[in-house]
Amino acid sequence: MFELALTFSGLLLLTVVVQAILALGFVRKLLAEPPELISDEQAPRAAVILCLRGGDPFLADCLRGLLNQDYPNYDIRIVVDHPDDPAHQIAAEVVADCDSSRVSLEFLETKRSSCSLKCSSILQVVESLDDSYHFIAQLDADTLAHPTWLRELATGLADDRVGVATGNRWYMPSRLSTGSLVRYNWNAAAVVQMYWYQVAWGGTLAVKTRLFRETDLLEKWGNAFCEDTMLYSVLKKVGLRVAFVPSLMMINREECDLDGYFRWVCRQLMTARLYHPAWPAVVGHGVVTTLAPAAALVAMFFALTQGDRVAAGYLATAFLLYEASLAVLLWPMEAAVRKIARRRGEPTEWLSSGGLLKSLAIVPVTQVVYAAALAAAVFARSTVWRGIAYRVKGPWQIEMQQYQPYTTPEEAELTKSL
Repeated sequence: MFELALTFSGLLLLTVVVQAILALGFVRKLLAEPPELISDEQAPRAAVILCLRGGDPFLADCLRGLLNQDYPNYDIRIVVDHPDDPAHQIAAEVVADCDSSRVSLEFLETKRSSCSLKCSSILQVVESLDDSYHFIAQLDADTLAHPTWLRELATGLADDRVGVATGNRWYMPSRLSTGSLVRYNWNAAAVVQMYWYQVAWGGTLAVKTRLFRETDLLEKWGNAFCEDTMLYSVLKKVGLRVAFVPSLMMINREECDLDGYFRWVCRQLMTARLYHPAWPAVVGHGVVTTLAPAAALVAMFFALTQGDRVAAGYLATAFLLYEASLAVLLWPMEAAVRKIARRRGEPTEWLSSGGLLKSLAIVPVTQVVYAAALAAAVFARSTVWRGIAYRVKGPWQIEMQQYQPYTTPEEAELTKSL
């Protein structure tokens, strides 16, 4: 039993070492001195695309941020899913207040059954652009773009070896619910993997338009569930890479419940399965980080039943060190992101000492829920995104089951009861 205890303990400690190397490498990237931003004279023309379905809680702030970019040469194309969508009124009011000539507010005309509604919206804009646009940028409705957001993306694209520039999300929820903290813990680990595997994030993304001419990206978007995760493979074929821009760690302050988190993370993992070659590594990481501590706990209880307190002590110590290491690794990342956010003048004091303790206590819950979501993503052949059901037969075999305008969950429940 003692030899088995040493084996499990060694596996846990090895896992800690590997995770520490990856996490601290990411922190080093975050803390690196940001490059000098490109000047107005160097700034190429850009089209910024915002696809809307549903009235997100921070949509008005998102739009105001877009309309106040410190960038000399850009247009904004807002594509609303349907005239009756709640996002339409919000967008129309903000645009009217700002009175900007940069903005085009339009509706999604062709809802392709072979891809997601978001891909349809992006294609509608891209296919209407002329050759004067050097790149397109896009963001999600929960991304609050600071004044230099677009300039930072353009700076990330300045290298000729780069085809895509991207940032990532970091959660600072306003209320420390269980769902919000589980999402926070999971995302902290996810952004590290996304950095090392060059996974682009659609919430802050810039794509050089030359890719539309030199690759089959537009064709892929027309048959895909998402627009971002596939970009690594597309770029690799033409010798380009994804550039991560550390200053574009975008703060998300939305809350979520555990059920909402689970459905969301299943979709995130499914897109990795469909479109990124690092999916086996993601699965392997999930299996090791779930089974290793679970196996150590089982072995510890077995050792106790056998009266082997020495072996049980080794296993208990290794397990506690493993769980504590996750918290220790989280804090340098949190500190680095806070430094970036403070540089933009954004508030960062969201996690009190009590909240930190609650977050640490929820780490085991995060591991269990993540393991369940990973298993669900492996076998998922359908999904629901913003009220639309999709059948997923393969990466390029996506079927939208039936289009309907967006309704809130409350409206959907009321309709069912009538």
